[in-house]
Amino acid sequence: MLQLIAKSILGRAGRSEPNAPRFFRFRGGIHPEQRKHTCDAEIEILPPPERLYIPLLQHAGSPSRALVRVGQHVLKGELIADAMDRVSAPVHASTSGVVVAISEHVAPHPSGLPCPVVVVESDGLDAWCETTPPADPLALTPLEVAQLIERGGVVGLGGAAFPAAVKLRQAAGKVATLIINAAECEPYLTCDDRVMRERALGVVDGIRLILHALEAPEAVIGIEDNKPEAAALLRHAARGHSNIRVAEVPTRFPTGSGKQLVQILTGKEVPAKGRSHDVGVILHNVSTAYAVHRAVRRGRPLVSRVVTVAGDAVSTPKNLDIPIGTPVADALAACGGLRFPAARLVLGGPMTGLAIHDMRAPIVKGTTGVLALGPDEVSDQTEQPCIRCGRCIEACPMSLVPMEMSASARANQLEAAVEFGLSDCIECGSCAFVCPSNIPLVNYFTYAKGELRAQALDERRSERLKARASARRERLEREKREKAEAAKAAAAARKAARAAKARPTLVPSEKP
Repeated sequence: MLQLIAKSILGRAGRSEPNAPRFFRFRGGIHPEQRKHTCDAEIEILPPPERLYIPLLQHAGSPSRALVRVGQHVLKGELIADAMDRVSAPVHASTSGVVVAISEHVAPHPSGLPCPVVVVESDGLDAWCETTPPADPLALTPLEVAQLIERGGVVGLGGAAFPAAVKLRQAAGKVATLIINAAECEPYLTCDDRVMRERALGVVDGIRLILHALEAPEAVIGIEDNKPEAAALLRHAARGHSNIRVAEVPTRFPTGSGKQLVQILTGKEVPAKGRSHDVGVILHNVSTAYAVHRAVRRGRPLVSRVVTVAGDAVSTPKNLDIPIGTPVADALAACGGLRFPAARLVLGGPMTGLAIHDMRAPIVKGTTGVLALGPDEVSDQTEQPCIRCGRCIEACPMSLVPMEMSASARANQLEAAVEFGLSDCIECGSCAFVCPSNIPLVNYFTYAKGELRAQALDERRSERLKARASARRERLEREKREKAEAAKAAAAARKAARAAKARPTLVPSEKP
């Protein structure tokens, strides 16, 4: 219904709200070719494939713990893996069927290494388990709403996949503004755009529920101005909710990065190594808001997500609502397969996504796109020496010096790379995009960060070993002292006993 009135709304809504505040700019950024050819492709529901490979770790944090056994029949939405700790998220069955294995399967990662999965063989019924959602979720306490979001396995659907309930607990009562990230600045990707156009009422309801869980007074939906129809539909859906407004921001990459969107909308800069709630705001992705609506209002856990399948190699690019655990090959087959072998296969967007080499890899909660790129869409130019042009510095939205960071990383001078701001790099790829020497700068930054993490892990392991060795020495020394003290006490007792035995017995004299 909302789509039918979109054009009339566009004429009245315009590009910005009458009382909308001015926007702030972040430095740097780029304008890559959008290639959002699927923006008018309506969401299609992809039926579950014959087998689903559902990873136990598809969120930032600790892996989940499998609760099912091989041979067990499960229903769609049934809990199959529970959160191990507070920085984790439960996992649910994406369809009804039988658990045929709990094993390892190729991970949706460039390494192609295996990851633990629950393999569910579909029974073809796609039958939901019974749930009883609350009659009025807004009548619940904020903590109860957060718990429902947690039980639904909702994580950030913008790509980071951080457990949504953890963010809510960290920021509850501490923030004044909820920012809904609807920028979708990556080329090719239109999955969020379609969610906003087709499911605007659910998105707004999810925003209201998140506001309630946060006890925050207002929400701002930050959307790039290349999505006027989505913005108009959201404004229409938010009528009557004066604490929810839509802010159309200039189209520029990486507007969708959290720190940059906060700066654009509020003028505040999130401190280095800090979080957005340090400046009184918190961000959630627009598709996350819809997932919250389904989890809380309808009792439907996160078992599928909308994914953009695009690229020159794809026969018919589409936006698909795909069950979690579906192999990439099945998603491509639903789009008519490949017209020719892909030059590169990417999960996510072309700027920040992950190149994979095995189409058996499953779709997970954080998968925003499946891109089968053709030769003309992939740069095959050879890396050349840096010419010190400074374009990477101009493009960096974090005010860093990418050329110096990469030089330090290549020389394995990791501490120097950190001094140049490596830890603040958001790996957006803007620097590599503008580099005339075709230097894969982000690859060097990723390598350096991985080496630093490995070193930190080794140091922690070394510290634990040192602590264990020190504790063992202390224990041995304590045992030695205790033995010596015990031996000394025993010797003293024996000596006292001998002395008592040798002492003459005195007989009392008789009275006359």
